Parts: sequence; C-alpha cells; structure tokens
Amino acid sequence: MGDMTAAHFIFIPAVLLLGVVIGWILGSRAAADAYGAELRRREGRGREKTVSDRAPGASPANPAGRHS
Repeated sequence: MGDMTAAHFIFIPAVLLLGVVIGWILGSRAAADAYGAELRRREGRGREKTVSDRAPGASPANPAGRHS
C-alpha cells in the first residue's frame, strides 16, 4: 500500500461531482414524472366529479337528463 498520490485530490472530487450531477438529472426526471402524474390524477378526478354531478341518464348533449 503506497502513499496517496495527487490523483486522489482530483479523482475523488470528480467522482463526487459526477454523482451529484447524475443524481440531479435522475431526481429532476422523477419529480417531473410525479408532477405529471399528479396533474393527470387531478384532471381525472375533475372529470369524474362533473360526470357524477349530472342527472341520471344525462349526456354531454343533454346535461339535465330530460327526454325530448
């Protein structure tokens, strides 16, 4: 086992920096995916609520559910 060379003072911080960059990229992708999933979930809930608020037998063309 030899002494530490000057390469350790360059290699170790470089590997740490590379790990931070990779973590930043993967984390931002995961956050964007989670944000998109949350928006889709909220949009789906909004649609379900508007559908359940209609009268029985209602359609988008006939929201009150009345027969002509």
